[in-house]
Amino acid sequence: MADTPAPQGIESYGYQQELRRSLGFTDLLVYGLVFMVPIAPFGIFGGVFQGSGGMVALAYVLGMVAMMFTALSYAQMSRAFPMAGSVYTYAGRGIAAPVGFLSGWMILLDYVLVPGLLYLIAGVAMNSLVPSVPVWLWLVGFVLLNTVVNYLGIETTSKVNKAMLVGELVVLAVFVVIGVIALADGKGRGFDFTPLYDPHTFSWSLAFGAVSIAVLSFLGFDGISTLSEENRDSTKAIGRSMVAALLLAGTLFIVQTWVASLLVADPDALIRDGDPNGTAFYDAARTAAGGWLATLTAASTAVAWGFANSLVAQAATSRLLFAMARDRQLPSFLARIHPTRRVPVNATLLTAGISLVLGLYTASRDDGITLLSTLVNFGALTTFLVLHVAVVVHYLIRRRSKDYWRHLIAPALGFAILAYVVVNADIAAQRLGFVWLLVGGIVLAGLTATGRTPRLAVTGGESAAAPGTGATNAAASSADTTNAAATSADTTNTAAPNATTPAEEKQ
Repeated sequence: MADTPAPQGIESYGYQQELRRSLGFTDLLVYGLVFMVPIAPFGIFGGVFQGSGGMVALAYVLGMVAMMFTALSYAQMSRAFPMAGSVYTYAGRGIAAPVGFLSGWMILLDYVLVPGLLYLIAGVAMNSLVPSVPVWLWLVGFVLLNTVVNYLGIETTSKVNKAMLVGELVVLAVFVVIGVIALADGKGRGFDFTPLYDPHTFSWSLAFGAVSIAVLSFLGFDGISTLSEENRDSTKAIGRSMVAALLLAGTLFIVQTWVASLLVADPDALIRDGDPNGTAFYDAARTAAGGWLATLTAASTAVAWGFANSLVAQAATSRLLFAMARDRQLPSFLARIHPTRRVPVNATLLTAGISLVLGLYTASRDDGITLLSTLVNFGALTTFLVLHVAVVVHYLIRRRSKDYWRHLIAPALGFAILAYVVVNADIAAQRLGFVWLLVGGIVLAGLTATGRTPRLAVTGGESAAAPGTGATNAAASSADTTNAAATSADTTNTAAPNATTPAEEKQ
């Protein structure tokens, strides 16, 4: 089937092309890698080591496998619906608009909180290196810097991403090479396979419990989907870049944590006492080459999390808010696009404001990092579950697909793995996550009661929507002329399971 360029798709869904299409496959790949942060395990290594009983590499292997199934589902839905909004769009159009709203609400728990978490981790790391500068001041500085870069446009963000990625990879290469040499010289425990499998501590519940922590390092590949309306290549580029970013980052995670695990001076103490100061990886680097390598890895973590990762996280969050606002599921001012920069300016500024407030608040709490990280993970994993269901509903049930691997088996396996991880996740995260879901349900009920039931833009066989800022005049006319038209379109959505989307018809 022909590969349909993404720029031809969005008008078919009742939206105008407002964002600037300037990103190619390489830009998307770099974006995903920077979002995941190739050196992400530096900052959470101690927690994963304790949670996995020392089998950190195994936790990352399982996490990569789980996320790979999720990436495959993202690839399928990004081809079906090549537009911004991530799971909000895919669940809303693949299942039903109200489900899309709740999915968007839950992914907000990830996207809105993660910049604040990143700024906090970076501020703490920089404060440990320069104690005279308080955490809150570092946090404010990172927020202002990232907001300016994102305001300048997606091209500027992309250029900064590439420069930051090169820097992270250089630091990572230095650590791995020096670490391997140190192990060969007799430092640490020497080479063995215990980071992958230790018969003395192994259990499936332990391993998957650690995955719920390690998965924080993988979050970000899904952010590529929020750039669908800024992708200039084919609709397949989004899915391909996700899979490629996940494979590359996962391999780097496994290698670096394997080396670091073997350099831990006292594994039993780390498992028993944990890593309250978040310095376990830097201590391993000190074992390998002394204080200079420990300082280099700590400083790199601060810059990578506080600038590079936060930069792309802020961009992804603003695109999600933009997509929900133009469908009138959030205040319409968030759908405003800057006339020359072609970025969702109000959504970008709001994201910065929320990140600043959250960062300053959690910086005052002893459990701030733990609280935010568990909530971010729970929000992401629950929406990934819905994503897998959307693939099955849209392709297998509605379109009667015979591709059972991509549209049934792979989503089912991904769902099963993630469900097991969610069950073994932190209890506090589960409780707070379900409270957030309950609040979302109340908001949805309020929207319904006030006549703003979630609907999406009219497209052949799909549900009608009261268009937001980005809707075309034709779609607005169709939705606003008569309530009967909207009702009819909604009926079509449920009564025509074989309906195909415009982008799919051309593929």
